[in-house]
Amino acid sequence: MTLMIQPVILCGGAGTRLWPESRGDHAKQFLTLAGPDSLFRQTVRRTPAGADFLPPVVLCGDAHIAAIREQMDAREAALLVEPMPRGTAAAIALAVAAADADTLLLVMPSDHVIADIPAFHAAIAKGARLAQHDWLVTFGVAPDRPETGFGYIASGDALGDDGFAVARFVEKPPLAKAEAMLAAGGYSWNAGIFLFRAGRMRDAMLTHCRAIFEAADRALAAGQRDGDALHADAIPFEQAPTDSIDYAVMEKDDRVAVVPVAMGWSDLGSWHAVHALADKDAGGNALGGDAFVHDSRGNLVRAGGKRVSLVGMNDVAVIVDGDDILVIPLARAQDVRAAAKARE
Repeated sequence: MTLMIQPVILCGGAGTRLWPESRGDHAKQFLTLAGPDSLFRQTVRRTPAGADFLPPVVLCGDAHIAAIREQMDAREAALLVEPMPRGTAAAIALAVAAADADTLLLVMPSDHVIADIPAFHAAIAKGARLAQHDWLVTFGVAPDRPETGFGYIASGDALGDDGFAVARFVEKPPLAKAEAMLAAGGYSWNAGIFLFRAGRMRDAMLTHCRAIFEAADRALAAGQRDGDALHADAIPFEQAPTDSIDYAVMEKDDRVAVVPVAMGWSDLGSWHAVHALADKDAGGNALGGDAFVHDSRGNLVRAGGKRVSLVGMNDVAVIVDGDDILVIPLARAQDVRAAAKARE
């Protein structure tokens, strides 16, 4: 029996690693960072549709409702609104509690880039076959470098031609360990994309993180509807412990599968990553807006309505957003969160 697939788009993050452009209701997923469309619009457009797919559910906060409705571009969707952030486990628990037990939920972040959409859709088909046999499926990105900024998934026994049982999850590694895993093979980056039968995840949550699921279930039952949006009730939802779905369920369950896929994926988790995907001039400079460079190489400039000039500068990011200006070496772009916390 072929089960219906319900896409679930996670759209609640603030994206503070891309401060100052990403903050508050102007979050990363609504910015144009890779191509002419926002990351959210790109996510909606690559979300599968057809006879086997239900309209997507978008999990979001109240501050993002207007932007989501505008950027859905008339595609049918339902909104599940979190009253406050409680991590991906509680957000996904809302979607699980709202779904029919035999619906397959395809959970996707809204702020990633996927260049090879046919490869992504082919991986979904493989994952759906595993999920119908009650595997909790995660999608692993085939690594092309020893990356220290991602978690990894180690593949175990093959599950036919569709994927592998997960042997273990690996935390973000130091460089030497990342190099060793890349050389050994059998490891993939954890992309944070999941596929599972709703009833199977419900049972897993009741086993591994009961407090999270029960809080989300109560919040959904007491929720209030406003057109296409269902607002979960704040009082029970705030009782949910804050945790990620990886820590709460995936790393604890004994029936987790990974579908490795090479699909041109990036989480755009830093200005360094934005620079890597951007169009560049002959000197490797990625320039947006009224930007001028001389004797400068490897820079990222997003001028934001100002006039920005670089002379004799290499490998820096200059990001202008209103009165806020960020200047940081691209190699230290992961440090932006500290600046954002200090300034906001």
